[in-house]
Amino acid sequence: MIRSSLLETHGLTAFYGDFQALFGIDFHIERDETVAIIGSNGAGKSTFLKSIIGLIPAKAEAIRFDGQAIGGKPVYRIVAQGISMAPEGRRLFPSLSVEENLLMGAYLNRQGPWTLNAVYEIFPVLKQKRAMPSMALSGGQQQMAAIGRALMANPKLLLCDEISLGLAPVVIKEIYAQLERVTAGGMTLIVVEQDIKQAMAVADRVYCLREGRVALEGRPAELSREQITAAYFGM
Repeated sequence: MIRSSLLETHGLTAFYGDFQALFGIDFHIERDETVAIIGSNGAGKSTFLKSIIGLIPAKAEAIRFDGQAIGGKPVYRIVAQGISMAPEGRRLFPSLSVEENLLMGAYLNRQGPWTLNAVYEIFPVLKQKRAMPSMALSGGQQQMAAIGRALMANPKLLLCDEISLGLAPVVIKEIYAQLERVTAGGMTLIVVEQDIKQAMAVADRVYCLREGRVALEGRPAELSREQITAAYFGM
């Protein structure tokens, strides 16, 4: 019996009203793999993640997760099946404390290794500030809280959208170091990243999107700078 990829998309399209944002995206990620999606602003990276998590409608068979068609399912059912996301802009609940934000990620009570203590172990600053309002955190700490909240859902697949956006290099390095601990424990990860160097450093494979299409796919060690530049900028 041939084992399927953990997640696959086949001819995935996405629309915002009459505007088409994705054009026939074919993608796959294997269990325990880290895949980075790169591309310029407007390339369709965030739209792709939103389609997977159910925020943008998709045809049922266009997205398959763990052997099941999930396109078009509501977000809560997709999360219940084992996908969670740390969204672009973090999207923390401003009226809740840091710890309350983390607990929101566990509302479906999926069983697994990720508990408050486990999140606090990789992001100890969140434990120190657990009673503070989430908006009192720095940008980097808010990103840690967004990732921690996503982990609290005990997903099989973690989606992280624009981790490094607006953060200082030293903070980005710290967050990615902790994500390496997460993936070393068996987590499958898709990360959308504009920082090409960072994406190439952490990923087993890379997809480059341009104008809603896959412009390039491969393993970082097998892709030349010229290939990446051509795919990224369409040169």
